[in-house]
Amino acid sequence: MRSAVPAVYAVIGGRRVSRDEVLAWEAARLPVAAAKIGLPVPSGDLARQREAFAEAKLALGPSEIRRRLRRDLRVGDAIARATTRLSGGRPATSVCELHVDGGSASEFVRWFMDTARADYAHSMTAAHPDHFLIRALADDRQEVIETTGGSPLPTRFVVDYADLSSLTTPADPDADARAAGVALGGGGRPIGGVRHEFRDLPGGFRARLCVEFPRVTLPRILSAHRRHLAIEFANWTESAFRVR
Repeated sequence: MRSAVPAVYAVIGGRRVSRDEVLAWEAARLPVAAAKIGLPVPSGDLARQREAFAEAKLALGPSEIRRRLRRDLRVGDAIARATTRLSGGRPATSVCELHVDGGSASEFVRWFMDTARADYAHSMTAAHPDHFLIRALADDRQEVIETTGGSPLPTRFVVDYADLSSLTTPADPDADARAAGVALGGGGRPIGGVRHEFRDLPGGFRARLCVEFPRVTLPRILSAHRRHLAIEFANWTESAFRVR
């Protein structure tokens, strides 16, 4: 049986960030994302807006989302290829911590990685306004179209959770659960990756959320993506432990 929704707060750059502050960041991004995909901003409070906006994006379907964002995705892919080439395989990281009062690391990661869940597509999409498409592919891969960090453009990439070959962030040997993989851009070339690690604590768990970008990524994008991580994982955590 699931427990009640746990309390969550983030730590970014050593500063504790309240759930209310993270929700304010989410609210500010929603109209920006709606304008980008050409959908109206839903009415109601943030919780209602989150659900309605996710349903509207899902209703468009993958082909229509790609069509509406096609110009931005072409430019975004070209930028990703150029920055990866200029970085020579060296990464820059964007890191956020999440502290969760309740649940366990393994329970959360099982939920997060369970692509057979009936609510998988909805929960993945709803977690952040800038998630335009997140869907499971074969062989532990996940297709993502999103606006990362402070970038003005959405990008498309595939996260391969069965491949850790190009990750350079050291693994935490004491982590109790992990979700890590290489991000592949156009042509199947690595452009970054994720190393999300979770440790159980008395009464809950802590998440260290790390995204690897190409080394020459602008610092403002790396900084803004920490807020992106806080928004999506706080929402995912609440979804994972919400009483059904």
